[in-house]
Amino acid sequence: MLPDLAQVTQWVKYVAQQEIAPRFNKIGFAIKTDGSVVTEADLASHQALEGIFAKTYPHIAFLSEEMSTQEQQELLATSEWLWVLDPLDGTSNFTAGVPLFCTSLALLHRGEVVQAVTYDVLHDEVFTAQLGQGAYLNGKRLYCRTSGLSLKQSVGLIDFKRLSPVLRTNLVNQTPYGSQRNLGTCALEWAWMAAGRGQIYLHGGMKLWDLAAGTLLLKEAGGIARALDGNPVSTIKVESQSVIAASDPTLFATWQQVITQYATEMTHV
Repeated sequence: MLPDLAQVTQWVKYVAQQEIAPRFNKIGFAIKTDGSVVTEADLASHQALEGIFAKTYPHIAFLSEEMSTQEQQELLATSEWLWVLDPLDGTSNFTAGVPLFCTSLALLHRGEVVQAVTYDVLHDEVFTAQLGQGAYLNGKRLYCRTSGLSLKQSVGLIDFKRLSPVLRTNLVNQTPYGSQRNLGTCALEWAWMAAGRGQIYLHGGMKLWDLAAGTLLLKEAGGIARALDGNPVSTIKVESQSVIAASDPTLFATWQQVITQYATEMTHV
């Protein structure tokens, strides 16, 4: 039996309001061994949510970004039910005073995401989804619809820094979309795509906790996502993977074709 999504959502919101929001613009940070940033807010949120779920759902294992890779891989390999948490996605934004970050939680059953909560605490926006039951923003159903825009008119959420040099160069020299954004928080970008805040998406490398909740949000809203190689986005591995997606289903095939071409051959200005 699935956990009560409404109760899970309330816990995520409560912890973010208690552990993350009060620390914004007030604390320092440390650098992890992989070069990424971690703050007191990440760790406090992780500990609070892990404690709540361990007590309430002791049969469900718990995987967080703040664990070691070995621990994460073992949990994925051995757990029938698994919480996947990013306690503070957008930590660089958080430390820089940029008000774009979130807590993201997904529930996996045998590797498939069945529940998702992504909470933007500063804007009090909570995105939720349950497999087969739709995606919602603050209780309002989300639908990915045809925008009526061409690819050249669309807004793209694009992360350039993890793309190959050839793909990066081609996107700059032969820009196929109308304009480009990068929020600095993968989990929130997925949620925004589910809400139709942008028509196309491209990211060169994100981890399981970056995408687990978002894949379900976008799927339940009616959007499309694939890895750059055309395969489904995986929720059974922790290694980085590329993602191409569209909130406008009619644009996905064209967007995918452009990216495939741009990733394999140099275009000319």
